[in-house]
Formats: sequence, structure tokens, C-alpha cells
Amino acid sequence: VQLQASGGGLAQAGGNLRVSCAASGRTFSDYVMGWFRQAPGKEREFVASITRGGSTTKYADSVKGRFTISRDNVRNTADLQMNNLKPEDTAIYYCAARSSAFYSTDPNRYDYWGRGTQVTVSS
Repeated sequence: VQLQASGGGLAQAGGNLRVSCAASGRTFSDYVMGWFRQAPGKEREFVASITRGGSTTKYADSVKGRFTISRDNVRNTADLQMNNLKPEDTAIYYCAARSSAFYSTDPNRYDYWGRGTQVTVSS
């Protein structure tokens, strides 16, 4: 499956952004979807994940209550709505797909990755 992330940009602290991941090539609903991020000088870290049917979501503690992951298995998209952004949310955001019924917070368990989209939050 091919993944393309879009929608990043610049926001002020307290603002909102939405990033989207468009999938093509295979049956989108066969994949758990995840969002990860990588800040300069840091390792890639888990942000959120959603199961194939969308019934179960998982969030990193740092974004819980502020970010919402969703998916549309008709449009083949997975979105991450980011509210109340903080400067520490600044990173390149990546979407990823996992050929499994179960979510994972481990980036090594994801099979396909899109190119990242930059999110910058100013204080």
C-alpha cells in the first residue's frame, strides 16, 4: 500500500491542525493505521493508532485528550486532528500501515510508511 501524508503546516501554540494520510494500492481496511512523529535529534515516536474498522484507538500520553485519530475506509484516508497544539508537538509526522488486526505503538511493527509532513508550533 502507498501512503501519502499531507496537511502539515505552521500553527501557534493553542491552535489546531489536521494531517491526513491517503492510501492507495491495496485494500485499506486490511491495515491498522498509525501516526508517528520525529523531532530533530530525537527518535521516531508513536502518536496514535486506529484499528482496521476504527473501533479502537490508542494514543501516546503526551497527546491524549488533544489529538484524535480517525479513518474513512471508503475514501481510504486516515486523519489526525491536532488541537491545543504545543511547541513540543513540532516534528515531522508520518503515517504508517500495519498488516494486522491489532494496533501497535512500535514503529518496527508497521509495514508501510508515507513521507512525512512537517508540523511546526510556535510559542
